[in-house]
Parts: sequence; C-alpha cells; structure tokens
Amino acid sequence: MRPTTGRGHRASAGTALALLLCLTACGTDAPAVAPAPTPRTSPSAAPTSSPTSPPPRTSASPRPTDRPVIGATPPSWLGKRALPRTADGFGTIEPTPPELVRRRFTLPDTLPPLPGTGFASRVTTPAPADVIARSTWKPGCPVAATDLSWVRLTFVGFDGKRHTGELLVNKSVADDLVSVFRQLYAAQFPIEEMRITRADELDAPPTGDGNDTGAFNCRPTVGATSYSQHAYGLAIDVNPFQNPYTKGDLVLPELASSYLRRGWVRPGMIEPDGPVVRAFDSIGWTWGGTWHSLKDLQHFSRNGT
Repeated sequence: MRPTTGRGHRASAGTALALLLCLTACGTDAPAVAPAPTPRTSPSAAPTSSPTSPPPRTSASPRPTDRPVIGATPPSWLGKRALPRTADGFGTIEPTPPELVRRRFTLPDTLPPLPGTGFASRVTTPAPADVIARSTWKPGCPVAATDLSWVRLTFVGFDGKRHTGELLVNKSVADDLVSVFRQLYAAQFPIEEMRITRADELDAPPTGDGNDTGAFNCRPTVGATSYSQHAYGLAIDVNPFQNPYTKGDLVLPELASSYLRRGWVRPGMIEPDGPVVRAFDSIGWTWGGTWHSLKDLQHFSRNGT
C-alpha cells in the first residue's frame, strides 16, 4: 500500500467538510460533534470521594486533646498493688510506672475546706482526742499527746486549686510551720495531699507509691531503732514521691526512682534554691537533701536529723 501524500490529505479533508455542511443544511437529525463541557465546581459543593480520598469518619473517636494526660489523673491501682518485701522489710525497688514519671494529680481532701479564698490556718492545742485517736500516737511515744497541736491549713494542689489539709506537730513549732506553708501557698508550690498518718499504715504492705505530706509519725528512723524526729512532731516530709529518700540501692517510696533525676525538674520537686528550702530555712529548719551519707529529699527537721 502506498503512503498518502499531503495533497491527498487535503483533498480528503475538503470532501469531508463539504459533506458535513450539506448534512447540516439539509436538516439531518445527526448530532453535531462538540467537545464535552468542562464541569464547574461550586464552592459549596461537597467533593466526591475518590480511591485516594480518606474514608469518611464513622465513629466519634477521641481527638488527642480529649485523651487523659498521663500523670494528671491518679491510676486506678494507686495504693492497691503491694510490693514483695525484702529482708529489710521494705518493698522491692521497681522502675517508676509511666503514670507516675510526671506525677501531677491531687487527691481529694479529707477535711472540709477552711473559709475564705486565700491562705488560711487553724491551730488547735492540744490536739483533740479524736484526732490523736486516728494518728500513730500511743503510750510510750517520745512526746505526750497534750504536747501535739492539730494544724489545719490551705495549700495549692497540682490542679492549681485551693485545698485544705492537716498536720499533727509539736506545739512548740506550730506557728513556725504555719508561716512556712503560708510562704508555699504564696509561691504556688503544689502539694498532692496533706493528712495525718494513720496507725494501720505503719504495718500495711508497701505499695511504693505514697505521696502524703505529713509531720507526726511515731516510728523509728529508717533502718534504725531509735525514734525519728517525726515521732516528736519536729519534722515534715513534703511530697515524698517527687522527693524520695535514697541510700545506696534503697529508694523510698520504692517506685520513685525516676525522681532521682534531679536535673529534670518536674512539678512538686524540691530544689536547693527553691521556695520550699527557703521557707524552711526562714524558721531555721534543715533539709535532708544536704546530707552526705544519704539523701532524704522530702525531709525537713528542726535539729537537722
């Protein structure tokens, strides 16, 4: 077959055009060929789905901001999971659970709120009999029950709100300690809970996750048989979990090892130049974080032990 020349192409094109004009002029029903119109998209029209479009959401799955913030809510197992005991009677030291690595929740108050909107306190001396009865005091403790004061005061929680707590302290330091917590309230230093230690807690299985800010506790010094300054009402522990006791391999509370990383400052931690140390220093009390043979980062006492 011979190839068609350019002239032949032009002839064929002319013949086709003449035929098309004839058909149009004669009123034929054959449709004219026209390009398909380009579809117009209205701004309010919903786009059609395509194989590459994401499928529509069919469930109300929570957004990232709707999910609980780890560390801001107390885990359901808090205070309920006993640790195996060691030969020394403490719980086994375990890694800090993720829920407590950045611990910043506040537990419910155990007392009615004190009136007012700012810092407030009430000192009752001697402490009422019913308060003594729910404490660790018993005959033989190195301080008489009549020498203990019941101190109620307000503090700022990790939620930024005003809370009411209680301390059982030696009456000789009650007013000084009120001044300390007034300073902490002004500094907005957060505290998780503040209550009096109960007698049943002394023999309870260790859970390693307690964080009570407290004072009087009729017990021996850790690892010794002599009474601690807590047994005289002359010492206070502040946020023990964020500020653990450590000596060698021992860490108390037993799940608080993450807070031995003092360079990573998290809410509730006591810093050498922070408001807690300054407040206790103003009444002449010593911080256990300055000790050398061990570190008791939660502990403040009048005589430095």
